[in-house]
Amino acid sequence: MMLIHDPLPGWSRLVLHRPQARNALNTALLEQIAQVLDGLAADPGCRAVLLCGHGGNFAAGADIGEIEGKTAVEGARDPRKAHWAAIRAFPKPLIAAVDGFALGGGLELALMADLLVAGQTARMGLPETNLGLIPGAGGGQRLMARIGPARTARMVLTGEIIDAATAFDWGLASHLAEGDALPHAEALAAKLALRAPLALCAAKAALTAGAETPLALQAERAGFEALLDSHDKAEGIRAFREKRKPEFRGT
Repeated sequence: MMLIHDPLPGWSRLVLHRPQARNALNTALLEQIAQVLDGLAADPGCRAVLLCGHGGNFAAGADIGEIEGKTAVEGARDPRKAHWAAIRAFPKPLIAAVDGFALGGGLELALMADLLVAGQTARMGLPETNLGLIPGAGGGQRLMARIGPARTARMVLTGEIIDAATAFDWGLASHLAEGDALPHAEALAAKLALRAPLALCAAKAALTAGAETPLALQAERAGFEALLDSHDKAEGIRAFREKRKPEFRGT
């Protein structure tokens, strides 16, 4: 089971459970998240959802093995796009408890949460340019809405990975835990479960509409898909697997 669903009074905890891959987000796991959230959206007993990772990490990124051979044509009809859209469309408050790595697709998932709790071990980044790619699920745009263009450019262009304190200082994280993120996030979810559910949903819808521009999100995805056919993407992933520095040539 790649996703563990723990229903609790008034809220649910979803645990990413691929410890052998540091909870990397493959297509099957994304589909499970989307399906469970779809069910919880219609459940009046659930007023908030908490996402966390098993084994000390949130999610170390997308599944490199799935991206390695994917072409631009395949990227355009990738089922992951529908799963990402379904996750973002979840109408109730979504909390991400980030301990350990939240990189690439892992951070993109955390950025879809309305509240992000960073534990002291949290390390966050969008290092896709190290692989000859860019964020493909709207991560660059959502990061820009949170921390502004200068810091977003710093993270996306250089692939810099930041710690929990920096994430909180910059506004990427809404909460900074003194230890692990999960206990703090669980208390937050329980608190939200006591609040007016219609008001929370209306507030989330208004905030999302104000922060996200569909055209910008589409442009980012188009850039990701175009890069899937590049030599540099293939070289970047080979270098990652071989634990060496890539030799990019701009093709």
